[in-house]
Amino acid sequence: MWIRIRRILSNKTVMLRLAFTLAILLVVRILSHITIPLFDTRAILEFMSQSGSFVAILNNFSGQALERFSIMSLGITPYITASIAIQLLQMVIPTFKEWSEQGETGKQKLNRITRYAAVALAFFQGFALIIGISVNGSVFIPDIEPALIANYRYIFYIYMAIVIAGGTALAIWFGDLITKKGIGNGTSMLIVAGIVTSLPAMWTTLWAKYIAPQGSSGWDIVWFLIIILLYFGILLGVVYMQLATRKIPVQYANRQGKSDSNIPMKINSAGVIPVIFAQTILSIPLTVVGFTGSGAATTGIIGWIRNIFNYQAPIGFILYVVLIIVFTFFYSFLMVNPEKIANNLTKSNAYIPGVRPGQETKDYVARLLFKITVIGTVYLVTLAILPILTSIVFGFDGIEAQAITLGGTSLLIIVGVAIETTQQIETDASQTEYSGIFGQ
Repeated sequence: MWIRIRRILSNKTVMLRLAFTLAILLVVRILSHITIPLFDTRAILEFMSQSGSFVAILNNFSGQALERFSIMSLGITPYITASIAIQLLQMVIPTFKEWSEQGETGKQKLNRITRYAAVALAFFQGFALIIGISVNGSVFIPDIEPALIANYRYIFYIYMAIVIAGGTALAIWFGDLITKKGIGNGTSMLIVAGIVTSLPAMWTTLWAKYIAPQGSSGWDIVWFLIIILLYFGILLGVVYMQLATRKIPVQYANRQGKSDSNIPMKINSAGVIPVIFAQTILSIPLTVVGFTGSGAATTGIIGWIRNIFNYQAPIGFILYVVLIIVFTFFYSFLMVNPEKIANNLTKSNAYIPGVRPGQETKDYVARLLFKITVIGTVYLVTLAILPILTSIVFGFDGIEAQAITLGGTSLLIIVGVAIETTQQIETDASQTEYSGIFGQ
């Protein structure tokens, strides 16, 4: 381990790339504290206390930039949504599918469309968010003339939405810079940087709940230690499951003897996408209810919506689990295409030992992927519902439950990105530079 660390620290190229990445993340954090001009941040805090969890998800991914309503309020989130949408549209739009098969040229076309779609989505999301917040009262700072607000309110709303879209465009640019000149995937690094900033709030909330009060007993300390041990136990379990793979052995017809070639299939092929999809679908109706200013109602149509789409209620909880299961299987088979694997093996003059090429190989891979996805689904559902179960078991209230997250998508994202980034750093650091035949 120390040899690997020393190799990384002694590689100037890797250290420069790492320093560049940290510098970009620092700039993003500074920008996340610059509030959008004319906006009163008390309005967004009041709105977040009444709206659904979708806003809380956006706030966590943005590193609390949304609750400050900064120029980076939505951050890179619209780009992720647009990327997923473009990826799914490749299944129904022939032009997009053609581009996806054209190599680097087609990839650049899809990336361009994704960026345009992300900026447009950021504008509409920002405008809708401002309209929703204005339901509870004025969103402007008190110093603005009332006549200006009355006559030019929507012009100011459009201006604010353009600033939000500009922040997203800036985040996309920063992500590209990190990908090209820094360490890791820029988009993922920006998300993780936002999530990590919420971790100190978790520890301070735990300390304030169990240790800081005057009448803290020995049992409070025991519960505090149990929660910490549980957190690190879940963390180790997530790391193990993220690294777990099922290797399919591959033999090449033109090679003699034993072959070490294989096709690795991750236990969790779908990643965090199914959980994000499920949370988004359930949270949007609650957020719309929040826009109407009646999010606290518990009777009538509003109460019915809250019971159906709130995944902390029994019906919403069941729907949440079902959506995760459906999306996990759908996205796993989208990411790992058995037919494509079978065709690629045939083109490479390779085969799976004991399985005939063609249709039998496709069926074999499909069956194996189904079995692996069952395990991955159980793991993903367990991780997704852990924050809900632990908040009930330990008696966390609404604010504490938002800060103290044992499991959930945040931990999955952090671990996944950390593993990928670590592997890239080690790969870059282990590369040997040659100076040529006559080099010294």
